[in-house]
Parts: sequence; structure tokens; C-alpha cells
Amino acid sequence: MKFLTQGRNLRVILILALCLFGVAAFAQQAGNATLPIPNISVNMGGAAPKKGEEVSTSLQILALLTILSLAPAIMILTTAFTRIVIIFSFVRQAIGTPTIPPNQVVVGLSLFLTFFIMGPTYQKINDRALQPLLTHQIDQKQAIELAQEPIREFMLKNTYEKDLTLFMNMRHETAKSAKDVNLTTLIPAFIISELKTAFIIGFYIFIPFLIIDLIVASALMSMGMMMMPPTVVALPAKLLVFVLADGWGTLVTAIIQGYR
Repeated sequence: MKFLTQGRNLRVILILALCLFGVAAFAQQAGNATLPIPNISVNMGGAAPKKGEEVSTSLQILALLTILSLAPAIMILTTAFTRIVIIFSFVRQAIGTPTIPPNQVVVGLSLFLTFFIMGPTYQKINDRALQPLLTHQIDQKQAIELAQEPIREFMLKNTYEKDLTLFMNMRHETAKSAKDVNLTTLIPAFIISELKTAFIIGFYIFIPFLIIDLIVASALMSMGMMMMPPTVVALPAKLLVFVLADGWGTLVTAIIQGYR
């Protein structure tokens, strides 16, 4: 029995030794082998002084990259997104569920509603500026000027005259028509107007839910249930009222009608 056990141990040791030698030989062969590694190089050279077109193209690419980095801010501040997302945030606070719906849902719904509202404006930009530019009917400068007109028209429709006058007086500007209003003056006036409108709508949203809170608190006080939090009892009532009144549909309809 001892001889059999020793024989088995020797076989196991030999097998392990062969495996180790095989792994070492494979590693040495792989180390000596040359694997083709792709080489990627990016060359940035200065433009020749005599080539004005090359310098102009480089500046245009730099300006395009700058615009792309500012695209989210431009998207938020020159469209209906600001008003929509603030109104939805007020709805969550008024109902008493500050984290429901989640932020991702609120922002996503606000973005799609923004695309829906801004659809006619973007269609005008596509027809007047983008398509003629792609077919080489106009140059880039003309395309930028034509693209500004629909955006300017949309912002002027939804900007309070008082806010626009405020910023124009700060810069001592005078404009005979809408085309003469500078965008750097119109954009902050539009943002202030959107914030004002969103807060006014938020005030009207809070009123019915505040009445429900007062009714529930009075009922609990009259029954002597001092230890029962009114918010716990009022939350189901507010959710029920909001659902029965088709709150989301009514709210979205009011927002869209406000821009039309």
C-alpha cells in the first residue's frame, strides 16, 4: 500500500512539473513574439501665413467646438425648458412628494415637451437656414442671421415688455423693431420672464393642495388626534384629487396653450 501511495504521489508531482514547464515555455514564446499594435498619432501644425482659408477654417472649427460646449446652456435658456421644469418641480412640492417623480423623469418629460413646443420654431430654422446652407445657396454668416430670426420671434412672444425694457435701459439701447433687439439683451429678459411666469403658475398650483392641507389639519384637530401628522393623512387625499382631476394632462395642456 505504501508503494502504491508513493507511486501516485510521484505521478502527481510529474504531471504538475510538466504543466509548469509548459506554461513557462508558452509565456517565453509569447514574449518573444511581436504583436501588431495599432499606432494612432494626432498632428497639430500651424497654418501657413499665406493660406487665409486654412486659418479661417481653423477658427471656424474652434468656434464650433465652443458652441457645442455651450449647447446645453443655450438649449435651456432659449427654449421653454426652464418654465416647464420649474412647474413640474412645484407640482412635486405641492403634492408633498419631492422625490416622486424622480428627477430623471421630470427632466426627460420637460425635454420632450420642449421639443414638442419648439418644433415649429426649429422647422423654420431648418427651412430658412439649415437646408439652404447644406445646398450651398447661402454662406455660414447668412445662415446664422436667418437662424436667429425664428428664435428671436419665439423669445419676443414670451418676454414681458417690462423685462425687455429693463435690460435695454441698462445698456442704453434703442430698437425700432424686433430685429434690432440684441440677442445678448433679449436672452436675459426672456429668462427673467420665464421664471416669473413659472412662479405665477406655481402659486396657482399650490392653492388647491394648501386648501386640502388646511381641511385635513382642521379635521385632525377637531378629533383630538394631535399626534397624527397632517401630511400623512393629506397625501392620499391630494393624490386622489390630482388623479381624478387628470392633473398631468391638464397641466401639460395649460403649458402648451401658454406658448401658443
